[in-house]
Amino acid sequence: MERWLKRGADLGGIALADKKVRETVEGILSDVAERGDAAVRELSIQFDKWDRESYRLTEQEIEACLSQLSKRDLDDIAFAQSQVRNFARHQRSAIQDIEVETLPGVVLGHKNIPIQSAGCYVPGGKYPLLASAHMSVITAKVAGVPRIVTSAPPFQGKPAPAIVAAQHLAGADEVYCLGGIQAVAAMALGTQSITPVDMLVGPGNAFVAEAKRQLFGRVGIDLFAGPTETLVIADDSVDGEICATDLLGQAEHGPDSPAILLTTSEALARDTMREIDRLLQILPTAAIARQAWEGHGAVIVVDSADEMVAVANRLAFEHVQVMTADPDYFLAHMVNYGALFLGPRTNVAFGDKVIGTNHTLPTKQAARYTGGLWVGKFLKTCTYQKVLTDEASNLIGSYCSRLCALEGFVGHGEQANIRVRRYGGGNVAYGGAAAFQTEAAATPI
Repeated sequence: MERWLKRGADLGGIALADKKVRETVEGILSDVAERGDAAVRELSIQFDKWDRESYRLTEQEIEACLSQLSKRDLDDIAFAQSQVRNFARHQRSAIQDIEVETLPGVVLGHKNIPIQSAGCYVPGGKYPLLASAHMSVITAKVAGVPRIVTSAPPFQGKPAPAIVAAQHLAGADEVYCLGGIQAVAAMALGTQSITPVDMLVGPGNAFVAEAKRQLFGRVGIDLFAGPTETLVIADDSVDGEICATDLLGQAEHGPDSPAILLTTSEALARDTMREIDRLLQILPTAAIARQAWEGHGAVIVVDSADEMVAVANRLAFEHVQVMTADPDYFLAHMVNYGALFLGPRTNVAFGDKVIGTNHTLPTKQAARYTGGLWVGKFLKTCTYQKVLTDEASNLIGSYCSRLCALEGFVGHGEQANIRVRRYGGGNVAYGGAAAFQTEAAATPI
């Protein structure tokens, strides 16, 4: 039986907030599309208090940012990037082009072709989230994307040195200090000074996520995303302190970040809630984390591991951290999640920052139909076909002719019929259907 000891915000309030975001984004995208650089500059001044003639950072500015970081800082960034790059390369090696002869003389195949340009948004308004540069730029680079553009907002009135370093060291071709809807719009729509990209990737606040949603179709996007979500699945093999720490560790992302504990132990549930109250007294980011916990936190108690799987699959959360006696049970049985973090020795922060898996993940139940950002998101799997013999063209053509006639597509049928006539010597009337051919040659190989 499923029991909720705590619930988050009401859905009506969330829907109203989403409506306001949609309307704001629609107006700004229209403005950027119409006025280009002028609109981008006005929006940057309005929202970020940041005014420049050009928002692209020069090589000298990038080097100046790198010089502000210690060797230890740069080494740590390099370590994190090497983990992301290594895993991305393993993923890329698993994606193969194919070519196969499916019937005698019929060759089908596909090629995995990189998109030609990507715009990578790196959030940094509240915190300089340099890890997002690793996740997007390096992954695109490993996929073979030839032009990679990055944009991040100013931090405390200037480019954030750590973000700029991460963007540059990851291999970005163009680095912009520009935030919010205006950054996403400029990269997707293009302006007088920014050439548009083919795809947008990267996390962001509700306005950035909505801008990507509205731009989808004009450009590709990695996924539909909302506020960070964390589900901790735990039993009495762990204690309330570690559960509370991991919930609040993600709740600090923003005041609208859902954090849920799902457990078979009511004692652990109540211990976790007490620990959350205690930690909120000492956590430096408690002002944000408390809003998230009070407005969007929840505690659910169920009776069995099977029920935990069922609830977790229904929630389809972005991050699912499993701290139970048998975490691999959830790896075997869960189907809806952005990423799993199995066992108490790992946690969402490892995935966010350094371990090598990608932290750009689906939210708002999008995990029901997509995974997160990875090398494959930057590749188009494009098919091709070759017919090598007259016999094969005649065989496929006769089937195609009759199927087109069945649908009433005369023009399509004539594409088949002309090949039956030329390569098979068939006597097919214009707009007619080819005679039945022998089955012997139609066996796949």
